[in-house]
Amino acid sequence: MTGTNETAGARRIAAAFRRAAGEGRVALIPYLVAGYPDAETSFRVALAAADAGADLLEVGLPYSDPLADGATLQRASQVALAAGATFAASIALLKRIAAARPNLPLVPMAYANQVIGGGDGAATARGLAAAGASGVIVADLTPDEGAPFEAVARDAGLAVVYLVAPTTEPGRRARVAARSGGFLYCVSLVGVTGARTALPSSMGKLVRDVKAVSPVPVGVGFGVSRPAHVRAIARAGADGVIVASALVDALGRDGRDVAALERLVGELRVATFRA
Repeated sequence: MTGTNETAGARRIAAAFRRAAGEGRVALIPYLVAGYPDAETSFRVALAAADAGADLLEVGLPYSDPLADGATLQRASQVALAAGATFAASIALLKRIAAARPNLPLVPMAYANQVIGGGDGAATARGLAAAGASGVIVADLTPDEGAPFEAVARDAGLAVVYLVAPTTEPGRRARVAARSGGFLYCVSLVGVTGARTALPSSMGKLVRDVKAVSPVPVGVGFGVSRPAHVRAIARAGADGVIVASALVDALGRDGRDVAALERLVGELRVATFRA
């Protein structure tokens, strides 16, 4: 057995996408860096994003070598680590968020060395699920090597979310989508994360092509920074939109302007309606 789309976590994620679709919207998935700029402020950021309209919340677990992340998220991760954001502290933050907003599915994002390390990742999967996570994005884990971790994640009730990119060949997209739990993360561009002024002109076709082969909802991220991008992604037929670097940027250089982040999440939420 492969895949994690029948887990309790995947069902919670799917329900959030269905609720948004029932309201005529794409699901809004804001991203925060756990422990940035410190544990207490990142908790306030999570609640602000939830209350301003998040359908799901992606929580980046700080890491010393975040290879998929651009300059904004790299800097935030380094600040968080310097402030004491250990892996255990990030799990504790997840638990606080889940307790405060129990109806909000949480999907942490991490890297294989954090989650699996030299073992099978079973203890981490159990810890994430116990903290309230519904799924986990392991940015550098592919289905080719992911089956052992999928097995322990299934046992923990956790969805493993995989990624496809513009460079993923069509047949492989279908195979990755078939293994993704909860939703499929569609990377909109070739490159790392970071707010862009415009999304690639090929984004619409990419989304349509990925949607055509995916049995799970498709969330689009990387480069999304403004309401116009959200509207374009909604028009392309995506099921969700992920916004990361732009929200970290909204917090200001010191990472503490929670009100500005809340305003931006609210503006993005308005843009999720398809009509």
